[in-house]
Formats: sequence, C-alpha cells, structure tokens
Amino acid sequence: MISLYLLSILLSTALLIVFVKFVLSYTHKRILPPSPPALPFIGHLYLFKKPLHHTLVRISQRYGPITFLRFSSRPVLVISSQLLAEECFTTHDLCFANRPQLLSVKRSDGNIVGMGNANYGPYWRSLRKIAAVELLSPQQIDASSDVRAREVEDMARLIFKSWNKTCCIRSNRSDGMNKLELKTRIFEQSLNVLMTMIAGKRFYGDKIDDMEETKQFREAVGEHMASSGASNIEDFVPVLGLLDLNGVIKKRVHLVKQMLEMIQKLIDEHRTNRAEIKKTMISHLLELQRKDPEAYSDQIIRRISLNIFLAGTDTTANTIEWAMAHLLNNPQVLKKAAAEIDKSVGNERLINESDMDQVPYLGCIIREVLRLYPGAPLLLPHESREDVTIGGYKIPHGTMLLVNVYHIHRDPDIWEEPEKFMPERFDNGKAEGKFMIPFGMGRRRCPGEGLAMREVGLILGTLIQCFDWERTTNDLVDLTEGSSLALPKVVPLEAMYRPREAMMKILSGL
Repeated sequence: MISLYLLSILLSTALLIVFVKFVLSYTHKRILPPSPPALPFIGHLYLFKKPLHHTLVRISQRYGPITFLRFSSRPVLVISSQLLAEECFTTHDLCFANRPQLLSVKRSDGNIVGMGNANYGPYWRSLRKIAAVELLSPQQIDASSDVRAREVEDMARLIFKSWNKTCCIRSNRSDGMNKLELKTRIFEQSLNVLMTMIAGKRFYGDKIDDMEETKQFREAVGEHMASSGASNIEDFVPVLGLLDLNGVIKKRVHLVKQMLEMIQKLIDEHRTNRAEIKKTMISHLLELQRKDPEAYSDQIIRRISLNIFLAGTDTTANTIEWAMAHLLNNPQVLKKAAAEIDKSVGNERLINESDMDQVPYLGCIIREVLRLYPGAPLLLPHESREDVTIGGYKIPHGTMLLVNVYHIHRDPDIWEEPEKFMPERFDNGKAEGKFMIPFGMGRRRCPGEGLAMREVGLILGTLIQCFDWERTTNDLVDLTEGSSLALPKVVPLEAMYRPREAMMKILSGL
C-alpha cells in the first residue's frame, strides 16, 4: 500500500509537470509572431480570399511585416519586408530549403516529385544541377539563341500577316489598324520557343489545324498555374481535398498526366530517330543517359522537361502582357522605348538578344514590370526543416513560409511612389542595390532566370520595334489582377496595332 507521503509526492510531481507544460506552451505562444484571431479547426482560413497576396498584404498592414497564421492545422509564416526576407534566404536559407508537400501536388503528381516541389537533399541537388548546368547555363542559353530568334521572327510575321489580311484587303478600314489579343499570341510564341528548345518541334503556327486542342492546352496550363502555390483550401482541410468538390486536383491530375505522356513520346521519338533529330535538350539528356542511366532516367528527363515547360510559358506571357498594358496606358514610355530601339538597332533588321545592352531603357521597362508584377507574387512556398528564430520570434519546424514579394516590391520605404509605373527609376543605376527578388532568392532561386530575361526582352523589343500600338478605347487598360501562381490579368489584353512605317520592308520580307 502506497503511503500518504509517497502519494503526495507523486501528485505534486504530476501537478508540476502539468504546470511546466502550461508555462512552456504559454511562453511558446508568446514568442510566435503577431497573429489575427483564429477559429477552431480552420484557423485563419476564414480570411482566405483570392488573390491571396492581397489578403496577406492587408494582414501585414495591420499586424506587421512578420505574421503567424494557421491554415487549418498547418503553421504558416508570412514575411513582408526586405530585412526579414534576407534573413530567411541568407542566414537561414538551408533551414527553409524544403517545400511543403501539399495534397494537390502529391496526388496530381503521383508522389513523383520534380525539381520545383522536391525537398532539399541529394535528389533535388541532382535535378538542380542538371537544370542549371546541363540545360540553363549561360553557354547552353547562348547555344539556343537562334531558336528564340526564329520563333520571335515568326511571331512578328504572323502578326503582320494578320494585319495585312484584315486591313489591306478590306477597303472599308480607313484607320489601318487591327485588333490583337496579346496574351494568346505571346503564350503560343513562348510555348513554341520551349518546345523547339526541348524537343525540336513547334506547337503552333500556320499548319496547326486543331485550334480547339490548342485552346484546351492553353487553358489547361492556366488551370495548373491557378492551382499551384498555396492558394487552395483543399490543401489544408484533408476532407475537402478528398472530396475535391471544385475539381482542382482532378484538373491537375489530367494536365500532369497529359504532359508527361506527351514528353515521353518525344523522348521515344528522339531515341528512335536519333540521327535525324537536331540538338535539343532531350537529345542532350539522352546522351548523358547513355553514360549514366540512373542519374538521367526517363522519369528524370520527363520531370525536368515538365518543370521548364510549365515555368516558362504562362509566366513569360504574363510579364509581357503586363508590360504592354502599361505601355498602352503610358504612350510616352512606349514612344521613348521605340526611339531607343530605332537609334541603337535601326530599321534594317529585327532586334536580337545581343542588342539588349544597347537598349537600357527597354531593360528598365522590364525591371519595372517585374517589380510591380513578379512572376510569383508569393514565391513558391518554402517549409522550415527545423526550429528557427526569425526577427526575434521562434518558428517551429514544419512551418510553411510565404514571402510576399508583391508587397516587398511596393514598399514605400524602398521605392518612391511604389504603385506608379515608372521605368525611369532604374535609369543609370539609380535603383542599384534596391531589393528585388522576382525570381526568388537563395538555394531555390529560379534557375531559368537568364532564359526568361532574354526571352522577355526579345519579344517585347520586337513588338515595340515592329508595330505601333494603341488602346482599343479611350479608357485606360484595366489592370485588375487575377488569382494564380503567375499573377495574370483578369481581363486579357486587347490592343490595336499596325506595322511601323519604317519596318514595312523588313516585315514584308519575313
């Protein structure tokens, strides 16, 4: 029989343990960053409104540049300042090198991770090395410059051809201008560039008969981007993910399956017709596969190709669409850019990638667009691998990190008139050293940055050099933002255009 004395000791010990746990729990809560009131079970999901980056801007404006949220049971750290972003991606870059394994990604990708959603480790480092060294290095990008030149030339030819057919044949058109929906045209061109680089084939052009298939494919990519990132409630409430009432996961499954099957067919064609196919990314990877089959398996080739394919189409098209929207709203900027190209490149040939250093104002326009509309306004989400201290607060391991680049890029403490489109802020190195991370930062910075900048510069420069552009009405272009990983416009951009008189000879000869 236990003595009364021993029983009192045991009871006191138990009470002490409960008290210590309570104190520690209370202390832990106190050292987390500020947070809005949370609801049982759903946490802060009741605040979830799209576009998510705008919701997080409003929360940060009230609670500060570092906030702690709970998306149901998942802890989420939201960063909205330069200093804190630098702390996450420099001092603690390794800690935040993982990706949250979201339900929509795991189910749609069949648990086969690619470079974008793989956790940090040997597998990710291997994929990253293949992409950064074998496919997207400056040397490899230089080697494929003729592909981009041909495709952008073909884009200019098709736009000119459409104008010629509409405005020169119809005598009732006195203004000589034609209407163009820019997003579709630029998306098609971006897709052709990547398809040609990856597989030596074109997806769009004069001989494409099934335009319905083209439309469906474009919409599928848009759906994939819209369901990526951290903007799906289904990812945080398991029962909703299982029910998939909105069909988000089903759409992703269909797209990923379709794309992987298509890429495998391209791999098989390369393998079968090895002697007939010109140098492409796939042919280069198959050469490496013969030397190291495990490191360059078909599965890895499919995954890397898919990552490049998806990351380089919608983002490029959106960036150029935003640029053209602002140029239409600011015709003096468009006129200045055209004059710069006329002076530096002339009218006897099309602008090319080697001209970019000679047209710095065009570069200012692109940087200003990326400041206002970074390709991923929240970056891809990261996840902490261990407990870490950020901004003096203790962040538990397994916390999803969302860096609101959109908010940071519009910080009035960094940028004068941050909401205004003003390329001149980058003139002559005036913005040198100012914080911008449109392609991310640290280990997981986008390896395709160099390719993206070249392609955006070439396409935008060609549109400005070859054509005069005007708004379809006297009203300013609607700049309402949509909800997607890649920050699209809600209303696709339409514009009136005609060939510039000085470029008629070149365009007629394409």
